[in-house]
Amino acid sequence: MVSVGASRMGKTRVVFIDPGAKVNSSYYCNIVLEKGLLPDIRAICRHHRWALQQDGELGHTARTTMDYLKKEHINFIEPHMWPSNSPDNYLVCYAIWGALQQLVYHQRQFKMVEELKRAIVTEWQKLTVFH
Repeated sequence: MVSVGASRMGKTRVVFIDPGAKVNSSYYCNIVLEKGLLPDIRAICRHHRWALQQDGELGHTARTTMDYLKKEHINFIEPHMWPSNSPDNYLVCYAIWGALQQLVYHQRQFKMVEELKRAIVTEWQKLTVFH
């Protein structure tokens, strides 16, 4: 499993979820956000205002996650404001991941996870988002 961030200002690097990891609120906040996406988002957006848009995963919607985001002064869209499974709201899930999957798997087969990870990173770096 992987996580990324994208906006009109740029995109984050790919964050790979550790095999077998339970992506609960603690893992999401400490690993995916704090050590993964947030440093890139803050560097990309600098002084511009931004808001974190998440999907309905349990680790994203947990009260402890909401508390963490508030404590870190991260603007985010509250979970109750998002209709479930709407392609209009989950651009990364529906459009960007679809394009990335086509690029990664086009005429390729992977025998090892590391090969797949390298292909994902390579194609993600080449992918133009919102330009």
